Amino acid sequence: MENAIIVKDVTKIYKLYDKPIDRLKESLNPFHREYHRKFYALNGLSFSVEKGQTVGIIGTNGSGKSTILKIITGVLSPTTGEVTVNGTVSALLELGAGFNMDYTGIENIYMNGSMMGFSRKEMDARLQDILDFADIGDFVNQPVKTYSSGMFVRLAFALAINVEPEILIVDEALSVGDVFFQAKCYRRMEEIRKKGTTILMVTHDMGSILKYCDKVVLLNKGNFIAEGTAGHMVDLYKKILANQMDSLEEELAAERRTEAEAAAQGTGRTDGAAVRDAEAKGGAAADPGGIRGDGGQKPGPSLMKDKLAVNPRRTEYGDGRAEIYDMGLFDQRGNLTSLLLKGEKFTIRERIRFHAPVQAPIFTYTIKDKKGTELTGTNTLYEGADIRPVQDGDEYDVSFTQKMTLQGGEYLLSMSCTGFEMGEHVVYHRLYDVLGLTVISNKNTVGVYDMESEVRAEKTKGTT
Repeated sequence: MENAIIVKDVTKIYKLYDKPIDRLKESLNPFHREYHRKFYALNGLSFSVEKGQTVGIIGTNGSGKSTILKIITGVLSPTTGEVTVNGTVSALLELGAGFNMDYTGIENIYMNGSMMGFSRKEMDARLQDILDFADIGDFVNQPVKTYSSGMFVRLAFALAINVEPEILIVDEALSVGDVFFQAKCYRRMEEIRKKGTTILMVTHDMGSILKYCDKVVLLNKGNFIAEGTAGHMVDLYKKILANQMDSLEEELAAERRTEAEAAAQGTGRTDGAAVRDAEAKGGAAADPGGIRGDGGQKPGPSLMKDKLAVNPRRTEYGDGRAEIYDMGLFDQRGNLTSLLLKGEKFTIRERIRFHAPVQAPIFTYTIKDKKGTELTGTNTLYEGADIRPVQDGDEYDVSFTQKMTLQGGEYLLSMSCTGFEMGEHVVYHRLYDVLGLTVISNKNTVGVYDMESEVRAEKTKGTT
């Protein structure tokens, strides 16, 4: 298969100066003394994109995702390495890139068209499709500096996607538009993808990554981590988000050993990512830190919360008779993670140590949105779990397993150990907003959760 994009050993170094005057000192110093320190935005990055593929690039902020797109499109030059692009490119990078703010929308359409190598006659033929897709009305005749960010991205994306590029590059631009325009854009991207257009995209929307990408490249702090199927790369990305770098390195090392063994045996099997995905589909679960989400636990002092981002500004109170000393979130495959897939089962675990006798403890959890609205939650009393009286030194390991039906987004998890004494509600230990969790979805509905409707539509009358 022919490659549309080849990135080979690309490094991008920025010089960082503590003071502006240091730049001048360095340029004038006769002994070539350096006053800067080097920052590697990219470090020896290599990957390729085959023609017709949809490839995603994921990673945390500062991983170099936007930098490599700018190098591919020629906006930036690499410090070392080279990039080869085979085909006409249409890129939607930073909002406003390539637009003259004083020109009208129409003028920017023609100007950008000429920059991409299209004649005025060719742009005339595409103009109506661009205007129909952007749907910004008479504003197309106004200077773009008067546009809202939503109008701007509508016009920019309409132009980028309707010039029939061989390669389309998109960098987070769709996050500005409303949900209806985003859906329209993804439908259009799917159309041109089926026609053979190569698409390279950067997004934090893991739902889109899972739904659209044939291959995903994972970066971290400018370094190439891995590439492979979307599902596997998202799982590895979860480990980066949860600061599980040791577990990530162990998994990658195991994959390399599997590939080497397969090659040595002459089986022709060299896809370690496929091996990992097959194990996941077969029910094999990762076991980070010796802790499983199914209630099992291996010996060792490892704490679940050490591998998650615990909120340092959480609210915490109680009379001290109980202590929630550890907590964890597990996905359906048993991975300890704060990144959960909508539609899959997940488990919340709490470990509680008692410092005094309690007659009837109740263990709880609550999930809230970022505005503080309580969306769902339950406790052992509601669920009918029989908790016997506990003594000083007793410990409980409590798990709540349920299906994730919340819409894609970011949420906050609270948990507590409470009880009733003499008819009064007593809090032994409560942790408000102790963990954050992110739900990944490739199908959101209206509202905060999905009713999981089963749809049937039959035509009962009409023309054949």
